[in-house]
This record gives sequence, structure tokens and C-alpha cells, in this order.
Amino acid sequence: MTIRIEEHIWIPLSDGTRLGARLWLPEDDAKVPAVLEYIPYRKRDGTRGRDEPMHGFFAQNGYAAIRVDMRGSGESDGHMADEYLRQEQDDALEVIAWIATQTWCDGNVGMMGKSWGGFNGLQVAARRPPALKAIITAYSTDNRFTDDIHYMGGLLLNDNLWWGTIMMAYQARPLDPQIVGEGWREAWLQRVENLPFFPALWLEHQRYDDYWKHGSVCEDFADIEVPVLAIGGWADSYTNAVPRLLAGLKTPRKAIIGPWGHIYPQDGVPGPAIGFLQEAVRWWDHWLKGKDTGVMNEPDLRAYINDSVAPTGTRTHAPGRWVGEANWPSASIAPKTFQLGADHALHIANAPQGTLSICSPQSHGKAGGEWMGTGCVGEHPTDQRLDDGAALVFDTPVLGEGLDILGAPVLKLRIASDKPVAQLSARLSDIRPDGTVTRVSYQVLNLTHRDSHEQPEALVPGQFYDLTIKLNDCGHHFAPGHAIRVALGTSYWPLVWPSPELATLTIDTAGSALSLPVRSPDAAELQLPPPAHGPATPMTQLDPGTVRRWSSQDHVAGTTTYVTEGIGGLFGEGILRFDDIGTEISHSLRRELTLVDSDPTSARYELTQSYEMGRDGWRIRIDSVTTMHSDRERFYLTGELSVQENGVLRAERSWNQSFLRDLM
Repeated sequence: MTIRIEEHIWIPLSDGTRLGARLWLPEDDAKVPAVLEYIPYRKRDGTRGRDEPMHGFFAQNGYAAIRVDMRGSGESDGHMADEYLRQEQDDALEVIAWIATQTWCDGNVGMMGKSWGGFNGLQVAARRPPALKAIITAYSTDNRFTDDIHYMGGLLLNDNLWWGTIMMAYQARPLDPQIVGEGWREAWLQRVENLPFFPALWLEHQRYDDYWKHGSVCEDFADIEVPVLAIGGWADSYTNAVPRLLAGLKTPRKAIIGPWGHIYPQDGVPGPAIGFLQEAVRWWDHWLKGKDTGVMNEPDLRAYINDSVAPTGTRTHAPGRWVGEANWPSASIAPKTFQLGADHALHIANAPQGTLSICSPQSHGKAGGEWMGTGCVGEHPTDQRLDDGAALVFDTPVLGEGLDILGAPVLKLRIASDKPVAQLSARLSDIRPDGTVTRVSYQVLNLTHRDSHEQPEALVPGQFYDLTIKLNDCGHHFAPGHAIRVALGTSYWPLVWPSPELATLTIDTAGSALSLPVRSPDAAELQLPPPAHGPATPMTQLDPGTVRRWSSQDHVAGTTTYVTEGIGGLFGEGILRFDDIGTEISHSLRRELTLVDSDPTSARYELTQSYEMGRDGWRIRIDSVTTMHSDRERFYLTGELSVQENGVLRAERSWNQSFLRDLM
């Protein structure tokens, strides 16, 4: 089917604001259902390369596909003060109502998105707009505190500053004068003047308060009444929400979890990528067109079981197989328990009892890779032996038979700390026959959040506590000849910010065990279709750019330094030109994290960023530097940002804020 594209249309809102959109339509003039993607990342030149083949595919299959920039982003009017605000949802309700009344729409609307768009798809569904009939949510979460880019296990993720810094550059980008005309510069400078210091907004809320509860649909799953297709990836950071959505939603729901990072599955890395767009069309055909596509006959969960791989930082393909669970929670998955022994082994029964203590160096975690995989080189966890030497480890004997796990491993620990604020890192790994160790799952926990993220409580030094720690959901095959390892540490740098004091944890093995979600042997293997795409965006890579990651240790000063550097393309895409609009994009960012192993207050974090965009006669440059450090009482954040037009400085902003540490 041939399609037509409207490069830009305005959607008027009731308060006079206009939101910018791109629209893909089937060539004929029939009324069709619409698929909405609603995000702040610039439909004109930010996500253009991804949007074109995806929304074009939907249009080829009989849908109106519409990609809308949120208020205050792209060419849309207004100001974006934060993520997931009530205003964002209110605007979406108006957008959906507007779409449903257009001459090209039959009144039925679906909503889909990845990450931010996956979040607000769930949030808007909970508001129940009448025209919204179904959603697809990819790489999203039902809980904004426990499973987003700001906090993990009640600990501050260092990606909070990283993502906040990127959002500052994104939101400092100008409106395109080819779209908005002469008023573009004034509107751009107003946007820069009102730019929030994003990382500080999120650091102000260090526990699960009303700020995070807003937009967390886990507060009441019953608010969502439309059918939900949830997508996750084992190399991504948002996968834990998928099993929770399956278990918590009462509406028709299905899920797919593949081996991928934070990339739509039709382009998924690590591969194999799948025909996600065909699966999406099956979903839309069923719920928006009333066709029986068989999609509701699929298992509740289709999941990829990863085979063991060497622990290399760059992984483009994940060996394994697809399996299906007819229902979730699944009756074919049962816990298999291993007791932690004082002999550093994992036992089926009769483990030796005793206490073991650990105080990891603060740089423990160097082999952890990135919190969120995005398909970049070097982002995966590397050989865990680098970190295992600074942890308590417990191993099984070599396995005589293979073992499949699918779901969340759970640790029960009896544990004491010598400090009132302390953290724990827990890793589940696959010991390969050659001795290399590949991380399978992990979790970190601020022990003051042991009972509640809403009401944390300081530890009583020396007192033992019984903890239950759910590691990240995973799908993995432990092969015969391999072994299983649990490793426990007291830090996880550079993933999370250190606790204020060096703490020693003591584990009572008599009350400690690992429970694995073991899947019954099943010879059946599912087949998913190969990837398909619509027409690609005309695009030229002007320079491949570079992505580098390294760590170093100063054996005189005792300082460990961890650096990631993307030049030209933040996620490895290089410097690009969108040929049909003549616009070039280059985004570079360097982050450097340093600390001394014996001093958690020595931690320092600096991000240096530049973003360049434009075409002949119109060149924009955005530069920023953000920093973070802490003492035992406070966090300190600074930021500097400047914007240039054709080499002329147009505006500067600076921020300097601090926050009390809230048992963190």
C-alpha cells in the first residue's frame, strides 16, 4: 500500500497551545484507526530515523500513524517543566480526542511508545480517554521510583545526572525556523531561560513519596481498562515491570521479552531482532479493527532464554531460544533453593553455618557495565572475576544437568551492618568451564529501605535483619559443566552513588538462601517472525564517531577513574544528516567518575557535553558541564549551559544546588 506523509501539522489545545506532529496516512482517503506516539524527543530531527520506517509500516498496513511532540519540545508551543506531569497527561487526552474526530480517523485510537512513550502510554490509559482502545508499552515501568533512571533499590543511580544532563541539551534545542518562522529565536531563548535543572528535580525526592507515586500505575492497576501489550529486553533496565504488569492488570494483556537493550525489537541489539512491527499490527488489527488475528491465543509471555555467553562488553547477538508461558504467573516455574554456606558454597541442604563479613572497596562494580543497554559497544557486564575478588562469593558444584530460569531470582539474607546507612550489591553469575564469569542478574539495595521505600529507617549497628531481595528478572540457561555463583558486596560503583560511610556487612549463613525460578524442561520452541520495516529515512552518516569506555587505578593516590566518551554520536550513531530536510546532528558527551577505595565521600562525577545541529546558514551549538559530589550530610550539584547561533553566544545558564542526604 502506498502512503503519504505530512511533514508537520498543528494540533490545537484548549488553552491555545499548539503541538507539532508528523502524520503518515494510507494513500486512499478511507477512515482508518490511528496509532499515536507522544514523546518529547523532536519528531523533526530527533527520532526521525527511527520514526519513518516504523510509522510508515503502520500506514502501509492501513493505519494513520501520528508522532506528536509534547508541550515545550520540538516545535510544540509551551514549556516542559518536568517529566510525566499531570499537564502532559491532560494534553494527551486532548490529542487523542482531536485525532478521533479527524477526517482520516474512524474514531479508534491506539497508543504506543518506548521508554518515555511507554511510561505515558500506561499513564494515559489509566486516565481512560474514550477513543483509546489499546496500547503497546515498550521498556517502561509501573513504578517510577523503583524502576526508572533515577533510583534503584533506594540508591541514587549515577545515570540520574547523566540523563538529566542529556535532557538539558535536548530541551535547549531550538525550534526549527522552517516550521515556525520568524518567531523561532524568541521562543528558543524563552525555552532556555525556563530550562529546569533536571537532575536536581529528581534528587530532591529520595524516597517513594507523592512525587513518584504520580504516574506510577502500580498504585492501582485497575485504573487501566484497555488491552496492554508489554515489551521488555533482558539487556534493558525496565524489564522488571513486564511480569508485574502481567500479574497485576485485569484487562487483556500479553508480553514479549527478548534479549535486547533499549531499542525497539525490530532493530533489537543484542539480536535476534524480531518482526515486532508485524506483531504490533496483529495487536492493532485485533483491538482497533476487530479482526481475529489470533494474537490473544498467544502465550501470556513469550520470552527469550539466553544461553551462556563469554563476558565481553560488546554483544551484538545473544544465543538462545524463544519459549512461551501460557499463563503468568506460570505453573511451570517453581523455586529451587540453595542455602548459603559458611564454606562459601551453595548447598541444596545441610550447608555449614556461620558468619562471614565483607567491606568491599568503593570501586567494586567496575565490571558491571551500563545500567541501561542501548546497543553501544562496551556496555555489557564484563568478566565478573574483576569484582568477585572484592565480594563474598558462594558457588554451586559444577552442574551435571542443565537448568533454565525464567523470572526473578530471590535472595533471603540474615545480615547486620556496623553503620546506620549501608548498601548491598548482589549478583547472580554463570561460571563457565574456562573460569570466566558472566553476570546473569543483579540487584542493589539501600539497607535503610529494607522494609519500605516510602518510610526508610536507619539500621541499628550490630543488629541482624532478615531481608528478602528480588534480583532483576531474567531468562537464562545454565548449561551442564557450568556452575552458579552468588556474589555479595557493599558498593556498586559506578552504577550507584556510595553510602556516606565505609560499612562492613556480616552475613549469617544460617538464615540465608538463594531461590531460583526454575522452568520445567520443555522441548517446544516458539518462532517469531523476522524483522520488517517501512520506507527508510534518507540519511547520510557524515562521520562514524567514536565510543570509548575505560577505567584506571592510581596505585599511589588510590584513586579509581571510570570514563565513558561518545564523540559525534551519543549512542554510537555517529554524525548524521537527514537528507530530506538538510539537517545535520552531532552529539558528544564525556563522563568521568572518580573515587578513592577507602573513602566514599571522595566520589566525584563530571559530565561534559556538546550538541550541534543545523544546516547551511543556521548552525546551533549547545555546551554544558554538570558535576556532582557529596559529603556525609549533603549532595552537591552544579551545572553550566550555553547556546550559540552561528558562532554567536545567545544565552547562558548556571545552577548550584545541594540537598540533604535522606538516609542515602
